[in-house]
Amino acid sequence: MTASRIALVTGANQGIGFALVEGLAARMGPDDLVLLTGRNAQRVADATSLAATAPGTTSRVEGRVLDVTDAEAVARLAAELDERHGGVDIVVSNAAARLTPDRPQSEQAAEFIDVANGGTHAILRSFGPVLRPRGRLIVVASSLGTLGHLDPGLQPLFDGVTLEEVEEAVESWRTAVHDGTAEEKGWPRWLNVPSKVAQVAAVRAVAAQRRATDVPEGTLVAAVCPGLVDTLASRPWFDDFSRAQTPAQAARAVLDLVLADQIDPATYGELVRFGQVLPWHSGTPARYRSSSTPIKA
Repeated sequence: MTASRIALVTGANQGIGFALVEGLAARMGPDDLVLLTGRNAQRVADATSLAATAPGTTSRVEGRVLDVTDAEAVARLAAELDERHGGVDIVVSNAAARLTPDRPQSEQAAEFIDVANGGTHAILRSFGPVLRPRGRLIVVASSLGTLGHLDPGLQPLFDGVTLEEVEEAVESWRTAVHDGTAEEKGWPRWLNVPSKVAQVAAVRAVAAQRRATDVPEGTLVAAVCPGLVDTLASRPWFDDFSRAQTPAQAARAVLDLVLADQIDPATYGELVRFGQVLPWHSGTPARYRSSSTPIKA
């Protein structure tokens, strides 16, 4: 076991994931280690080189190839870090597959759900047990992840449930998307909405089991909404970027939460946006969303 801190970010080759690695590497110490992970070996190597040699970098940065859709690979990495370092201090689950409006959502559902939701479940399940006291286990989600964005009939599937029940609900939704019955069952057409709700529900499920130990120790499990970020992934879906942030700007509020010396117990297990908790039951059901209609930011 070492006294240095270990941080890991998934989906870190570009966008806010890369900005989070850069920010962690600039704000952590020279004995600390930041792990930049992604699925593509060359992109991981290139991004790691950029982060490691950035002018503000003070900590060590290493790249690791990690496909979050491979739950066994996620578990192996968690076990390796536990054995080598006695656990991890910061884990940010940020991996996402890109959705595009030029293809039917049903054709993109499998990969999108595998990465965003399966990956979130794998990270929570494998890295939760190796999180050190005062650690941070964070899932990057969205303000769309509040329960009120779902049809009232679907909300019980994600409210006050276990991680296993969240997984069952996600699989039920996936099946409905593929067999063409999702819309008649009340699921929003835009995949991002139920996916984000499920991510936040998964965080809440894990947090409910850990709260009694984590809060007194100063450990934080939470979801975060970084706000509107100007990236290639978001460009096709929003019609106004006048108030959008760069990835570096969006990363700041997340880093402030992650690196805070003390946690606000009110944020534990919740969806946090710019330091403020978004009420779980807030939001308006989004039953219909054309895959070709831009969203007003």
